[in-house]
Amino acid sequence: MVKKKNKKKIIIISGFVVLLFIIIAVNIFRKDDNTIKVEVEEVQRGTVIHKVNASGKIQPVKEIKISATTSAWITEITVKEGDYVKAGQLLITLDAKQHQATVDQAKSLVKSAEASLIRVKAQKERMETLNKQKLISDQELEIIIAEYELAVNQLKQTNAALISREDELIKLKMTAPSDGIVTQISKEVGEMAVGGMFQVQTLLSIADLTKMEVLVDVNENDVIFISIGDTTEIEVDAFQDTIFYGIVSEIAHVAETSNFGTQEQVTNFKVKVRMMEVHPKIRPGMSANTNIITDIRNNVLTIPIQSLTVRYEGYENELNYKKKSDKSDDDKKYRSGKERKKLIELVFVIQDKPAGDVKIKGNKKGPFAVGKPIKVGISSETHYEIISGLEEGEKVVTGSYKAISRDLKHNMVVALDEDE
Repeated sequence: MVKKKNKKKIIIISGFVVLLFIIIAVNIFRKDDNTIKVEVEEVQRGTVIHKVNASGKIQPVKEIKISATTSAWITEITVKEGDYVKAGQLLITLDAKQHQATVDQAKSLVKSAEASLIRVKAQKERMETLNKQKLISDQELEIIIAEYELAVNQLKQTNAALISREDELIKLKMTAPSDGIVTQISKEVGEMAVGGMFQVQTLLSIADLTKMEVLVDVNENDVIFISIGDTTEIEVDAFQDTIFYGIVSEIAHVAETSNFGTQEQVTNFKVKVRMMEVHPKIRPGMSANTNIITDIRNNVLTIPIQSLTVRYEGYENELNYKKKSDKSDDDKKYRSGKERKKLIELVFVIQDKPAGDVKIKGNKKGPFAVGKPIKVGISSETHYEIISGLEEGEKVVTGSYKAISRDLKHNMVVALDEDE
């Protein structure tokens, strides 16, 4: 009985010993849970295309808005929306009764002025003859000459008034100034066409739909890269998976600011992009997104855009085993006061050995993430051009975002996802 109890104790103790050895072995051979896992990619040569993205609306390059010069009732509209018209074709007719009366009145005044001039001219000629014969004084002759000049000027005024009234009458029949498509008719027969200098209403619009452009808003930070003639990719919302091409034709010199004086204040410049080919179903007012190609660099070193990050000057002297709380304290210190430091653009390169003559805590073996300051050029949607600081074939960290932007330190030991 005693032997059985002793045997049971031995089995239990042996089990505990085995379990203890297993726990110790797991802790020895397992990887450090605190080691940051990263994704890497080699520095390669390629093409970087810098694009400025902007959205806007499609509009005709040439659009003419027809309006009345005087107010009158609309008596006839000879076209419909979508009709093709030629230059000189009749479009709209306005009521001419009142204007015809003013023309007739102006003609009557011209005839009266002509008759008055004839009478005064005859008197002037008689008075000149009498003056030569010394039968009237020079003063009497001067009076009739003045009356003659007044009559001449009166005739000129009435003729000018007649021309104006006849022009108004002619313009009651509105014709097409050029060939195009009727894109809009905003009035109906029987409505009043309001004309004049300050209350002009658009009655009808004509546009050449074979020549279209995209009017886009470009942010003030991007407009400096754009030049006249830049090639542009155009994506029209109504035409999915289709890319049209155009060129920059105009760049505004004056900015347009919205939400002025608020945190949401935005300053944009209007840019016109002329479409090189126009699909027959494209219509004015359609939404479009443009990618203006401002620069192309071929056969240059490139890195993924997410690899670039920033650290404060002196980052290489920071201990790579600091706690996260220590890092946030350093950030506050570097951002303010006398110890404010400059930010440096860099990438983390994977190496077998740490950079410099340093001793890593715990004698850990690589790979190591080494911070390298670099100088970048233009960027595409996915890559940066490398001007200096890297060589082809070097491996740079591309993920995760949290590791690149915050966690990684100079000469820190990391784990590669590809090894996993």
